[in-house]
Amino acid sequence: MSRHWTLEDIAWNDFDASKVDPDILCAVKAAALVEFNAPDYVTYLCNVFSDRPDLKAIIHQWGREEVQHGQALARWAEMADPAFVFDDAFARFREGYSIPVDAIESVRGSRAGEMIARCVVESGTSSYYTAIKEASREPVLKQIATNVAADEFKHYKLFYDCFNALQEEKPNVMQRLRVALGRISEADDDELACAYYSANTPNDGSVIYDRVLYAKAYEKRALGLYRRQHVERLIAMVGKASGLKPQSLLMRAVSALAWRYWQFRNWRLESVAV
Repeated sequence: MSRHWTLEDIAWNDFDASKVDPDILCAVKAAALVEFNAPDYVTYLCNVFSDRPDLKAIIHQWGREEVQHGQALARWAEMADPAFVFDDAFARFREGYSIPVDAIESVRGSRAGEMIARCVVESGTSSYYTAIKEASREPVLKQIATNVAADEFKHYKLFYDCFNALQEEKPNVMQRLRVALGRISEADDDELACAYYSANTPNDGSVIYDRVLYAKAYEKRALGLYRRQHVERLIAMVGKASGLKPQSLLMRAVSALAWRYWQFRNWRLESVAV
């Protein structure tokens, strides 16, 4: 097995402040908080799979890699913006957002559904960090995003294999689609909005948290990074996890519609002031 990359593998000395994009910086700050918050998800998932030590070992390794993503992104963000203090932003984020770590059953209706939901999340993060890598001109962020995107794709395959290996009744295609669409719809929930707010507004009480406003602020920066190939990859990965053939006529049509909707959302978000 090849060695997983570490923070020491990043060429930090290549950092070029003149090539930092301010909108990408805002998105990276928020992403660092979300990634570093993985231990809560580890606790939740280990509760759901409490009788599966094999899966719990995989979940713990996944969590360690997610935390490392947060550390790498946070270090880059602090270099790009010396006024940004990750520890303070993370503490603020934790005050405003948490998941129910004491749950013992999957909120997705089944343990198979939980694995599908994880595949959806990894589909999104893999495509997202690929988009960051290709949009950024700053060399250190490019290296970090390359590593993180590869990890997230590996995580997608990992959870997909875990889903297939579950010795439990599998949901049908419609049930899998329902789980996938439900997880996608959560992209505008408090997590990303609170992360963006916590990372990008003054920590002095002068700015009031508005979930809708800051969800749009995050979405404006994130969606603007995507190109058509990133959306097509995302749709194909979600479709596969849902039991559909990625190269089918149906999925090609869905991908085309998704890209048009993506463009429409970008156009609507141009007027967001924050």
